[in-house]
Amino acid sequence: MASFQKPRISLVFLSAAGASAALLLSACGGGGTTTASGGSSSPAPTSSTPPATTASSSPSTPASSPSASGGAPGNPAPVQDNGLCKADDVTLSLGQGDAGAGSSYRPLDIKNTSSKPCTIQGFPGVSYVGGNDGQQIGPAAVRAGDKGEAIRLNPGQTAAADLQFVNVRNFDPDTCKPTAVKGLRVYLPQETASKFLPDPGTGCSAAKLPGQQLSVKTVHRS
Repeated sequence: MASFQKPRISLVFLSAAGASAALLLSACGGGGTTTASGGSSSPAPTSSTPPATTASSSPSTPASSPSASGGAPGNPAPVQDNGLCKADDVTLSLGQGDAGAGSSYRPLDIKNTSSKPCTIQGFPGVSYVGGNDGQQIGPAAVRAGDKGEAIRLNPGQTAAADLQFVNVRNFDPDTCKPTAVKGLRVYLPQETASKFLPDPGTGCSAAKLPGQQLSVKTVHRS
């Protein structure tokens, strides 16, 4: 019996010593803690160092900014007045003239009746109109001479453009096709709106004539 008990005590002691060594190696190893299932978990990060931030240290750029002209974003800049005389700035009339060589000559007076100065330069567009809808009768006036200088009209001042009215009854009726007219349609230089000036008479409705029925010179000071 005594010889049998010694080896048993030695095996038990060795087994216990091996288990203790295993526990010491586990504690000094990777730093993890052993779970109930035998796996190890990573250590929790320390909070001594704050996480890096992705925000820029400079102030953010606004999504939109006012335009260089001072207008609000998305709104067009106001249209600037170019100072030219417009149709609504003036009243028109025909001055006294003279006649000769089958034509009559009269000034087209252009008076600034607005409350501000305006500038006019060049040739007005002039044509006969008739009917109930202001239909143009025949070709428009041809330009005669050179373009003059710009004229500044203060309120109440007048400029003029000389008109030549050809006596269309001197044309062959078959070529002219004489037609009653009610007056003139006038466009100021560089203006898209027209004005009507009553002046009943007769014009040629044919598209092509052996000469001009109307001619106009550049504006000048009245």
